[in-house]
Amino acid sequence: MEYRLVTDSCCELIPELREDLKAESVPMTLEIDGETFIDDESIDLPRFLAAIRASKNVAKSACPSPEMFAEKFRLSKECFGLTITSKLSGSYNSAQIASKLVINEDPTRRVHIFDSLSASAGEIAVGLKIRECVQAGLDFDGIVTKVSAFIQEMKTFFILENLDTLIKSGRMSRIVGYVASAMSLRPIMTAEQGTIKLQEKARGSVRAFTRLVEIIGENCTDFAERTLVITHCNNERQANFLRAEAQKRYSFKAIHVVPTAGLSSMYANEGGVIIAF
Repeated sequence: MEYRLVTDSCCELIPELREDLKAESVPMTLEIDGETFIDDESIDLPRFLAAIRASKNVAKSACPSPEMFAEKFRLSKECFGLTITSKLSGSYNSAQIASKLVINEDPTRRVHIFDSLSASAGEIAVGLKIRECVQAGLDFDGIVTKVSAFIQEMKTFFILENLDTLIKSGRMSRIVGYVASAMSLRPIMTAEQGTIKLQEKARGSVRAFTRLVEIIGENCTDFAERTLVITHCNNERQANFLRAEAQKRYSFKAIHVVPTAGLSSMYANEGGVIIAF
């Protein structure tokens, strides 16, 4: 049986997912100062980021409609949906509605929606876990069980140079943001069951990224069974630093470094780096 992966556009689709799972993305809609950007291959990302920098207002996003997900689900008899954490977006609920719709149309179809409890790098990591399970020959139910367990134990951490979008959108405490800005501290954030939490604070970017490498080792032991995913918004330098240090210290079976797309860039802002494993 051939499986298909359908994600929202918070998942940057790397070639392994497109080629091996026929993965397709359903785009979010992004808006800043009345201008709308569709988060697909056509998005002018530099112009979108420039508009965010120039505006005093917070950029907004709208999740895909159920019908947009349903159109993709109808392309395969057995399909997996994958979305940004349901704590930050309505994308998961929209995909759930779509799955029920297509199954009602044709009860022989099978669709399961995974709430990544993460975003960007975390969604890619979940997609790669689905791919691994498919290549191992697991059946549909076996894949659901294995991937669901992986999501529960997956770790996501991120460091942002600019906290404005998270603070303005209510995704991060204003107090944490103020303290970080006032004291030149770099918060190292994590996703705890899909909700953004402060992991710890470090003084300056160099110490923050060095500490992030250490945190990887403190939160993982079975490196040979795991893949490290690093996404970044125009910050190849720090992303490559993380990759190089992780390769020195740990034995991940693979490491992927991927530029962020529209929605991930909106939240991460220039310089943001997200990791998941």
